[in-house]
Amino acid sequence: MATTSATTFSIGSTVSFGSRGNPLPQSKPFVARFTSPNSLASFSGLKAATYVNCESESSFFGNESSAALRGSFVPEAQKANQKSQNGLQPVASYKVAILGAAGGIGQPLALLIKMSPLVSALNLYDIANVKGVAADLSHCNTPSQVQDFTGASELGNCLKGVNVVVIPAGVPRKPGMTRDDLFNINANIVKTLVEAVADNCPDAFIHIISNPVNSTVPIAAEVLKQKGVYDPKKLFGVTTLDVVRANTFVAQKKNLKLIDVDVPVVGGHAGITILPLLSKTKPSVNFTNEEVEQLTVRIQNAGTEVVEAKAGAGSATLSMAYAAARFVESSLRALDGDGNVYECSFVQSDLTDLPFFASRIKLGRKGIEALIPSDLSGLSEYEEKALEALKPELKASIEKGIAFVQKQPVTA
Repeated sequence: MATTSATTFSIGSTVSFGSRGNPLPQSKPFVARFTSPNSLASFSGLKAATYVNCESESSFFGNESSAALRGSFVPEAQKANQKSQNGLQPVASYKVAILGAAGGIGQPLALLIKMSPLVSALNLYDIANVKGVAADLSHCNTPSQVQDFTGASELGNCLKGVNVVVIPAGVPRKPGMTRDDLFNINANIVKTLVEAVADNCPDAFIHIISNPVNSTVPIAAEVLKQKGVYDPKKLFGVTTLDVVRANTFVAQKKNLKLIDVDVPVVGGHAGITILPLLSKTKPSVNFTNEEVEQLTVRIQNAGTEVVEAKAGAGSATLSMAYAAARFVESSLRALDGDGNVYECSFVQSDLTDLPFFASRIKLGRKGIEALIPSDLSGLSEYEEKALEALKPELKASIEKGIAFVQKQPVTA
């Protein structure tokens, strides 16, 4: 075996945008190739670098992210060589918990998060069958230590000291089922889990995946309020999948390089409340009225498309896990001090007359640093009408979530 080897690893991340919401290039993958005999013992057997070559090949990282990482990795690598040939190694220092880790979304999501070099501990919780998932993942040679927690009695320990909590727990959609049909089951699950988060890691970023997100995020907010620990900057409804789908479908329709496409998606996370702003697509592209209608409807109904294709065998678990992993990586980058992290998310908002609204946000170490209003300026006539049309349904879903908690006070 050669004394000097070249090894490549890919890490997921997010789209980055300039200040005031001006888009920078769409997220591209970051691939760091380390070529040096120095050992990087604690991270996947990679070799430390005298230089770092950043290429765009796959996954989530964009040009800006690559440039930022290039700027941080290269000086550190040079410094290490100048001092004592010490190895360069990414610092894994964040603790992530997945609640519902044995489910259809939880398992692939856990695998993707296990691949992140920023995660030092990955806690997996479920009411059953999580021990085997943790054992399986623990064999992957990435930095994070995996632990499993089963049942309500172990939930508190799972959440101690956690930086990011991801909640995909709940029942999946089945053929003929609307997101609203899920409400009665999943609402109580989210309420119970968020109560535990409030008691054990109230400062953590909370990512809500459990549907219907338009109601479960307000449920989480009310629970946290009643517990006296609500920080609207740290509660997120994960709507990243709507953006991922919009980017994919537009690229296919217009024969564009997928890596270059970015479509902001606002509103909510169900049916007509999902509003892709096709007029804001980057790179700029023209759509016929028919194309706008077709694309909007497909993006709104994409979840149903998967449910029907799986014919009762599940819902959109893999794409949801991918999108959720991207949002987790974005949060970790923000916590780690990256000042250029932007995503779309369903959050407490004053951009419209609704208390919660999905839009582009800027993430920082303390959570949401800013809501980005520019996407809502200069909308097309179609988008203006669609925005007004979605508001009554979204308002009703938000109010339904709030009323659920107010009727069932949280556990002290």
